[in-house]
Amino acid sequence: MSSDPAHRSAAEQARFLAALTEMFEQRIRFNEVLGLRLQSIAPPTPSLRFDMKPELVGHFLYGRLHGGVISAVLDATAGLALMAAIADKHPADSADQVLQRFSRMGTIDLRVDFLRQGVGKHFVASAEVTRLGGRVGSTQMRLVNEDGVLIATGAASYILA
Repeated sequence: MSSDPAHRSAAEQARFLAALTEMFEQRIRFNEVLGLRLQSIAPPTPSLRFDMKPELVGHFLYGRLHGGVISAVLDATAGLALMAAIADKHPADSADQVLQRFSRMGTIDLRVDFLRQGVGKHFVASAEVTRLGGRVGSTQMRLVNEDGVLIATGAASYILA
């Protein structure tokens, strides 16, 4: 990262990434229950990963993911993508200023299409921001298993301010 005053310094960007990771993986307790781990916040498709575990099973005979888990993961992934996009939109903001912008963000609308059974050892969810306005952001999401099989897709809108 350059020393350009219009951009966060490399140290401030590292502080932002560490704070975002801690917030997303540990401070948002439901994400911790789900076992979500940031895989990448790089545009255009930030992603996260989680392992299958007994607490996430929705159908005990088949051992597949609960639909609510799929929905929650896609929602969280979309939030992550918006957080990354907001950070990019405000490159001169400090880590604290960017993190403060997230405090007002909330889901307005969430649609999930369940395409296949949620079967796998681990899963990767990714999201792309399709619109980042001043008050509303929109996203498209995907969930795949370790073999790249598409399990579900989603679309969501969020209030940003």
